[in-house]
Formats: sequence, C-alpha cells, structure tokens
Amino acid sequence: MGKHSRTIKTLREIALEYGVGEQPDLAAMARALGSAIHKDTPVPGDGPSKLHHPQRGFQRWLIGERNRPAISVLIMSWPPNYYTPVHDHGGLWGVEVALYGALEVESYEREAASNALRFRQRDWLGPGDATWFEAGDTHAHRCRNLSRHDTALTLHVYGGQLAQYTAYEQATEHAAEWHAQTQYAAIAGQLRG
Repeated sequence: MGKHSRTIKTLREIALEYGVGEQPDLAAMARALGSAIHKDTPVPGDGPSKLHHPQRGFQRWLIGERNRPAISVLIMSWPPNYYTPVHDHGGLWGVEVALYGALEVESYEREAASNALRFRQRDWLGPGDATWFEAGDTHAHRCRNLSRHDTALTLHVYGGQLAQYTAYEQATEHAAEWHAQTQYAAIAGQLRG
C-alpha cells in the first residue's frame, strides 16, 4: 500500500499546486502529472488497479479537493470496452491523464444555440498521456477504454466539483440533431494517501 499511497499523494499535490487561479496553466499541470506517472506507473495488481470490481462498472473515486480556488481530483476506473456518452463538464476546466491502460477520447465542439456537436479530434492516451479543456460551455467529449479485457485507470482534475453535467445523444447516426439530458455524477468513495 505504501507505493499506492505515495502515488496518490504525489498526484494530488501536483494537481493542487498547479490548480490555482481562475484559469490555471493546464498544459503545465498535464506535463507535471504525466512526468510523475512515468516515474511511478501503477501496475496491474498494485494499488489503484485494485479499485475496480467488474460487477460495479465505471467508478469515480475522490482523492482530493479544495474550495478556493475550487478544484477536485479523482481517479476513475473504466471496465473493459466501457465508454461514456458524449458529455460536457458543466463549464469547468479539466485535465485527464491515463494511469493504467489506454483510453480513446473523441472531442467535440458544441454550438450553444442548437446543441449541435461538431467532431474536432480523436486522441489516444496511454499511461502518463493527457488531454485538457478550458472552462466554458462549448467543449464536449466521449471517452472509451480501448481494452477488451483490462480495466483502465485515469486521473481527472476539474476546476470545481463535477456534480452535474449534460450528456448528448445523436437523434440518428448521421443526423446533426443532438438531444441533451442532465446527468449527475456519483462518487464511489474517497481515497486517502
């Protein structure tokens, strides 16, 4: 448990150190987190990889938070082949970093007036790789665990608590119309380290 605790503590400290101001330097935060992950990569059966129980599905674990400036730091476990709907982050900024496994992230730009989403890019994240988005209402994305057999683990840092967000579903596969539905994010528990 010692290595697991040091890793969680280190990642939380980096996120809180870089997460200052209304719009922190997300690229610098992502580089610092990625560097720490490359230095001390969690391995299967060690520490955070034990968080996922296949029967429970996708889970979010809080590892740190602060009120001023607002920031929350979470570890998420992704069952094999699990994917999210296209969703926003309630206007918050965010950094997402792979800890273990591989994640595909499809980014979209949302038009505020119509909720129309335009595909922007696809990224693949392996351990230590990161993506980030600025605060605002135009970013949305979909994430997917690329493994058919293994749980993926990711670190997420948000500029506040992501309690409520919007998920988007395309009316038909090729339609430009997207339906929006409010969602509530559940926390499975809190990890200390």
